Amino acid sequence: MKDLKYVIILVLSLIIISSCDQKNKNSETSHGKWKSLSGDKRIEQRVDSVLKLMTLEEKIGQMTQFSANWSITGPVMSDDFKPYLYKGLIGSIFNATSVEGIRKLQQIAVDSTRLGIPILFGQDVIHGYKTIFPIPLGEACSWDLAMMEQTARIAAIEAASDGINWTFAPMVDISRDARWGRVMEGAGEDPYLGSRIAEARVKGFQGEGGWQSLSDVATLLACGKHFAAYGAAESGRDYNTAELSEHTLRNVYLPPYQAALEAGVGTFMASFNEVNGVPATASRWLLTDILRNEWGFRGFAVSDYTGINELVPHGVAKDEKQAAELAVNAGVDMDMTGATYIKYLSELVKEGKVSEKTIDNATRSILEMKFLLGLFDDPYRYLDENRAKANTEKPEFIETARKAVASSLVLLKNDNDLLPIKKDRAARIALIGPLMNDSVNLNGEWAGLGDRNKSVSILKGMTEAYKGTTVKLNYAQGCTITESSPASIAQAVSAARLSDVVLVAVGEDFNWSGEAACRSDIRLPEAQRQLLKALKETGKPIALIVLSGRPLDLSWEDSQFDAILQAWFPGREGGNGIADVISGEYNPSGRLVMSFPRNVGQIPIYYNHKNTGRPVDPAHPDVDYKSRYLDVATTPLYPFGYGLSYTTYAIGNAKIDKSTMKSKNDKITVSATVENTGPMDGEMVVQLYVRDLVGSVTRPVKELKGFRKVALKAGESKPITFELSSEDLAFYGIDMKKKTEPGEFKVWVAQHSADNSNELSFSVTE
Repeated sequence: MKDLKYVIILVLSLIIISSCDQKNKNSETSHGKWKSLSGDKRIEQRVDSVLKLMTLEEKIGQMTQFSANWSITGPVMSDDFKPYLYKGLIGSIFNATSVEGIRKLQQIAVDSTRLGIPILFGQDVIHGYKTIFPIPLGEACSWDLAMMEQTARIAAIEAASDGINWTFAPMVDISRDARWGRVMEGAGEDPYLGSRIAEARVKGFQGEGGWQSLSDVATLLACGKHFAAYGAAESGRDYNTAELSEHTLRNVYLPPYQAALEAGVGTFMASFNEVNGVPATASRWLLTDILRNEWGFRGFAVSDYTGINELVPHGVAKDEKQAAELAVNAGVDMDMTGATYIKYLSELVKEGKVSEKTIDNATRSILEMKFLLGLFDDPYRYLDENRAKANTEKPEFIETARKAVASSLVLLKNDNDLLPIKKDRAARIALIGPLMNDSVNLNGEWAGLGDRNKSVSILKGMTEAYKGTTVKLNYAQGCTITESSPASIAQAVSAARLSDVVLVAVGEDFNWSGEAACRSDIRLPEAQRQLLKALKETGKPIALIVLSGRPLDLSWEDSQFDAILQAWFPGREGGNGIADVISGEYNPSGRLVMSFPRNVGQIPIYYNHKNTGRPVDPAHPDVDYKSRYLDVATTPLYPFGYGLSYTTYAIGNAKIDKSTMKSKNDKITVSATVENTGPMDGEMVVQLYVRDLVGSVTRPVKELKGFRKVALKAGESKPITFELSSEDLAFYGIDMKKKTEPGEFKVWVAQHSADNSNELSFSVTE
């Protein structure tokens, strides 16, 4: 029956394609305003051949996504959604997992519906599927684009082997507020770095070959999110209003989305928040004027989870019917789990409030993705139990995860070279803290289908690392994440007194970051601070290992303890990767991608701020009537781009090849010498910053425009060059047009954003 159905559809398709070839030589004429992602006329004709067979209701069904529930036997559809599945009125299913479970649902779509159109299966594959890598914020601190592309590729291989076709990643929102829980899912505060990471992750998920790579069963359709400015939520509170100027939107928040588009991302997700008074889900300005018309996006846009329904409480729609009207006319092609399209679009078309052409174009974009993924050729091509087993948690995947952990760690403080603790040292180490023997929290939020019980605790990693050495370990928990007792603290203090060095693993519960996980107090919980105060009194040298999904307020800890290692939520190989760094097997090379505040009152805090008319003079920070605080410095505790190493580095001999360049089609070359001046081999992240001194609108005090991660042996030096083009200096000015304005510029070759050495200058002319 299934084979007969596909033969009939194929024959009809060929007849229609032939007709299209005869009557419509021009793709633009054939499709009206619809333009395909692929630009391949044959694929466009195949899309139209299916579209012509569909009823209005079936088209709207393709624009509808529902979420599967999970039972003992696998994913099942809610009784509310089942009728839609059997009628062929579901285009995508979210949260169905396993080859067997997905096959059951796909078989219904293919065998039990009129046209047998296959379903697109989506899943939140954020930082791993079964092999869980560091949270994206942590991975970003590696500044290693190749590694980030590789971890996304591994996640795609595992997920696609389990039947998944579409991931709702990468999140490319710029994040300047550590209170916001979803900072853990992004790449931090800088638009240049965020753009490069967006490109790497899109290519990791979708492959390097553009839309042609989507036919590879080892790739996933990616989704750039959340469009737009979701990370600008006021007060760091999820789903809150993003109140910002169009200049800030275009110069800071939009670049990573555009970079994802230029890397070939197939889908975008509309954000929950409003921009300029209009929720993004209802914003034609964002989804059509900018995304499609200005940037040329040719994939499809999906709402966030019930994002269309939420237009009602936002106050721009009186009911869900009007919400569906606003969203589809704005440019949202698929309704994620809200059921507004399937309930109301047919009626809205009949009333003339929504054009059937709008429905046709949305359906075309969704059908094209299914063709590009090969689902029309073989709806079961992703469903192979043997491939799923072979591609899950492979040894090389685990090894990559371990390397990703080590390269993501950021050494924030290391007085008296307390770290590393070499394996040949005769030392007693006390391992203390609520997260020292913890596996559950290591994976962080959005941990896919990773088994938290498989994650390697720090205690386990340290025990394995120092096995058979002269280093002796002594463990005591001391407290839980939120609770302590005199007895548990006393036990930890006793262990510390018997040791030469104390390592304390502190931080957050993984549920404290991620979606709807915002905090107004980002200090360590009081129970952990009580433990740390008691350990401080022992007089022993103490190093903190901090696990968190955001930058924390570590001001007190910085003032009290010898060393601090920021470990984020490191994923499955957390304990092993951390032990590699503690033992000196890996020299830490991570650099911060978000500024750490001195207290929550400084937030939002970020390096690329404006100067103001009354800037603080760093040499005289207490001068009155300046843009400052009375009770704390204006600078962050740890700045963007900062991170220490077990060795030391120097940058010198900075040069610029010419002092002037033109505002169009020109470039300058900045060069310097980078030297490892310390005792260990290591990797240094060399950063290039620029300042435009005078613009038609105010400009940031610094902007990252390039970086290199350079491996250097002890005592080795290397030359390094950066090319800075006139286009790299372009921004949206007073006339809201992006261009490079003539003027004077400063440039720095630096170790971090607060490093003002190696300053050079140049000018741009017409």
